[in-house]
Amino acid sequence: MRQRWLRQCRRVAVVFGLLALSAFFAVGANAAEPPNVVIVFIDDMGYADIGPFGAKGYQTPHLDRMAREGMKFTHFYAAQPVCSASRAGLLTGCYPNRVGINGALGPAAKHGINADETTLAEICKQRDYATAIFGKWHLGHQPPFLPTRHGFDEYYGLPYSNDMWPYHPEAGRSFPPLPLYENETVIDADVSAEEQKQLTREYTERAVRFIDRNHDRPFFLYFAHTMVHVPLFAGEKFEGRSKAGVFGDVVEEIDWSVGQIFDALKRNGIDERTLVIFTSDNGPWLSYGDHAGSTGGLREGKGTTWEGGVRVPCLMRWPKTIPAGQVCEEPAMTIDLLPTIAKFLGAKLPDHKIDGLDISDLMLGKPGAKSPHEAFYFYYHANDLEALRSGDWKLVLPHAYRSAVGIPHATGGIPTKYKQVKLTSAELYNLREDPNETTNVAEKHPDVVARLQQLAAAAREDLGDNLTGAPGKNRRPAGRLP
Repeated sequence: MRQRWLRQCRRVAVVFGLLALSAFFAVGANAAEPPNVVIVFIDDMGYADIGPFGAKGYQTPHLDRMAREGMKFTHFYAAQPVCSASRAGLLTGCYPNRVGINGALGPAAKHGINADETTLAEICKQRDYATAIFGKWHLGHQPPFLPTRHGFDEYYGLPYSNDMWPYHPEAGRSFPPLPLYENETVIDADVSAEEQKQLTREYTERAVRFIDRNHDRPFFLYFAHTMVHVPLFAGEKFEGRSKAGVFGDVVEEIDWSVGQIFDALKRNGIDERTLVIFTSDNGPWLSYGDHAGSTGGLREGKGTTWEGGVRVPCLMRWPKTIPAGQVCEEPAMTIDLLPTIAKFLGAKLPDHKIDGLDISDLMLGKPGAKSPHEAFYFYYHANDLEALRSGDWKLVLPHAYRSAVGIPHATGGIPTKYKQVKLTSAELYNLREDPNETTNVAEKHPDVVARLQQLAAAAREDLGDNLTGAPGKNRRPAGRLP
C-alpha cells in the first residue's frame, strides 16, 4: 500500500513539475515577477551617435556593454521627428496626432497632454509601481499637464527644450527665462548656462537615489535627458575629454550616466529584474553642424520623415530574459513600448484606441518573430502624412521638407539655414537594400506602390491628413486650458 502511495505521489510531482516547467518557458523566467522599467530617452540623438551604432571620436563603454548584454534594434523608430510629438507617442502608445500633440510646445503653449489619455506611468501605477521622471517633459508646462498629474510620483527637470531661453542663437527667436521644476514648483526661474552644465549630473544623481529608495518595490524610471539637444553643455569632468569637441564630451557624459544606472541596479541586487531601454526622440538637428550628431548615412535628420529623422538608436537589456548580444532587424517604434511593458507587468491597456502593438516576441528573441505591424505611418507638422513603411518598403508621399544636403557646415553652436525642397510625386524605397534612401524604385514596383497607397488611404480615414484635406475619424484633442 505504501509503495503504491509513493508511486502516485511521484506521478503527481512529475506532472506538476512538467506543468511548471512548461509555464516557465512559455512566459519567460522573470515574468512571475514583473520587471522594474528604466527608459533612457535622449534628445536629438542620431542613429550613429553611440558606439554600438558606429560613433567615432569618443567612447561609450557602458552603452557598448549594454549592447553586448542585451539586444540592438537596428530598425527602431521615433513616433515623430520632433520633441513634444515624439514624447507623446512614447508615453501614450499612440501616434502623436491621434492625441492632439504636434510639433514642439513652447513657453506660450496653453495646451498639453489630455487628462483622458493613459500614460505609461499610469499603466505602471496599476501594479503599484513607484514612478519618476528626471529630465525633459515637454508635454505642457501648465499645472494640468505636468507629470505629477499624469502618473508620476516625482519630477525634476525642464518643462520644454533647453534652447527655449533668452539666449537662442537664431535671430528673431525670443523666449522668456528657462525654468527648472521640482514636482509642480519652479525651483529656479532663470536657468543659466553654468546651471545647464550640471543638469546631466543632477538628473543622474536623482535617478540613482530613486533606485536606491525603491529597490525593494517595483519602479518605473523615465530618464529623459536634456542633452544632446542644443545648446550643448558638458559637466566639468567631461569638458574637453573627447576627440569630438563638445558633442563628444556630452555623449560621453550620457554614457557615464547610463553606467551609474547599471551600478545602482547591481548594487541593489535588482539588475536581473530590471528592463532598461535606451533610445532617442528623433534624429540629429543637422543645421547645427559640429554641435549635431550623425545619422550614419541615413537621409536627412530631425524635422523630416526621411530615415535620418525618424530612425533612432535603440538598445534593450534585461539579463536572463532578453538574449545577450542579439540584433533585431525587424521594425518597431516607441509607440510599441506601452503595450509591451503592460504585458510584462500584467497591466490592463487603455479602453481607448492605441496604435502600439506588443513586441515582446522581438525583445525575447523568439525564433522567427516578426513585427506585428502591417505598416508604420510617419506624420509631421500639424497633421501631414508624409511617409509610411510596410515590411522592407517605404513610400514617401508628396510633401515639402527641409534639407540639410549641401548647406554650409555650422560651427560653434550657430546654425545654418536649411534648403526647402518639394517632393511632387510619391517615391518608393527598399530599406533593406537601400537604407539611405538613394534610389527611387516606384516605377519598377507599381504593385507595391498601389498597396502602400491603399494603406495610406486607410490612415487618412483614421487619423486624417492635412496634405489631402482628410479630417480623420478617430483623433482625440489635446488638453487645453479653459
